[in-house]
This record gives sequence, structure tokens and C-alpha cells, in this order.
Amino acid sequence: MIRTFLDAGVLIAAARGRGMIERRAHAILDDPERRFVTSEYIRIEVLPKALYHRQNTEVLLYEQFFSRAAQIVPSSTTLTQQAYTEACTFGLSALDAFHIAAAKFYGAEELITTERPTTPLFRVTGIVIKTIALP
Repeated sequence: MIRTFLDAGVLIAAARGRGMIERRAHAILDDPERRFVTSEYIRIEVLPKALYHRQNTEVLLYEQFFSRAAQIVPSSTTLTQQAYTEACTFGLSALDAFHIAAAKFYGAEELITTERPTTPLFRVTGIVIKTIALP
């Protein structure tokens, strides 16, 4: 089993995407060889707007993902300190730093995103970064 952390963009692509990016996102979500690690930061990134706008199908997809996750990393002082270190080391945005810190903290082997390989996220070491972005 591959321990995988999904960036919010992958979940959003599965819920709202069209065409190839949606299919790529669903292929990852439906892969029986993956165990998902996620965080409270991903939850707050995807669920509130979908709930507010009553996007029931989207909310259902997110809730199913969180209920299937092998681990949901909670917010903590330790995680915040690690995220700060990741942000300073690799030039990451705050949320990307939290995602990297959470993924590493719980032993994810890979982080999958919708970002292009030219973004700072791909400078990170210690975890494999993959993208489903279209070329």
C-alpha cells in the first residue's frame, strides 16, 4: 500500500474538474493500492465553501474521502513548527508548507497535487511530489 497525501486541488479536480484532470483525480482516489493520509488543513480548504454553496455532491465526495482516510493529521504546535521549517527551507506558501509537514509527519510516501512541476512545491525533498496537471 502506498501512503499518499493529496493536495486539495486533486480533491477539487475530482469534484469539479472536467475531462482528463477529473479522470486522473478519480483514478488516484479509486486506486486500491493507496492508503490516504490527510489533514485538518485539507478539510478546511475544501469543505466550507462546498457546504456554504450547498454543493451536496461535492460535499459527499469530500466526506467520503475523509471517512476513508487512514490518518487525519490534527493541527498542533509541532506541526506548525515543522511547516515553518519547510516553508523557509523550500520557499513554500503557508498551506503548502502545512501539507508537506503533515504528509511527512505521518509517513506519506508521496504527495500528489494539481500544481505544475515549476512551482516551489517541487523543490521539497524527503517525499515524492507528483502532479496530475495537464501539460
